[in-house]
Amino acid sequence: MCNPGRPAPMIAPSILSADFANLAAEIAAVGPSDVDPGVDWVHVDVMDNHFVPNLTLGLPVVESLLKATDIPLDCHLMIEDPGRWAPPYAEAGAYNVTFHAEAADDPSAVARDIRAAGGKAGLAIKPGTPLEPYLEILRDFDTLLVMSVEPGFGGQKFMPEVLDKVRTIRSRVDSGDLRLLIEIDGGISDSTIEQAAEAGVDCFVAGSAVYGGDDPAARVAQLRRKATLVRDGR
Repeated sequence: MCNPGRPAPMIAPSILSADFANLAAEIAAVGPSDVDPGVDWVHVDVMDNHFVPNLTLGLPVVESLLKATDIPLDCHLMIEDPGRWAPPYAEAGAYNVTFHAEAADDPSAVARDIRAAGGKAGLAIKPGTPLEPYLEILRDFDTLLVMSVEPGFGGQKFMPEVLDKVRTIRSRVDSGDLRLLIEIDGGISDSTIEQAAEAGVDCFVAGSAVYGGDDPAARVAQLRRKATLVRDGR
């Protein structure tokens, strides 16, 4: 699945693993510097304690983060009723707003509303959710987020069986049948990013692999380097 013509791998650190008391500083730590362009997106996990059994942050915090950084925010909404709650994230200025297929009666309608509000629209699917029922609507989306852990908690073990979904979508994108960015979230680390890149992932969400050490920027560079070597067939 190596393809040197594919765009450079994107890294999106998840602030779920960052210090919530210092989020602006934690985001700045992975931003552009004199020696590195910084991350592509910052991944923001929004959980409502209903769709998933955890509660994190919401729109007011996202609005504050948008004032603190120019890095595009990639908001992953693990929430019920995305038709009501997702468009306001795009209206606030989030670059990419992703919601779960399992939470929406009409995912395409939600995607249209997100796009109308100025954001990119992403569809997320849990590890156990089959891809096939959603193949025909993926043309309505800018991003497909393949979950490689069960949504709701950070620090879980990577589930390699979900990579078959990535391979299916990679084939359709490479053939020109779809124009879609393939994102993966869950258990991405030095030991798993290569197999995800081999399957055809474009954007890698990493939480503890970035924020679990003393130098988040160095961790991002290392992850990007590993994914780039796979993309280039080396």
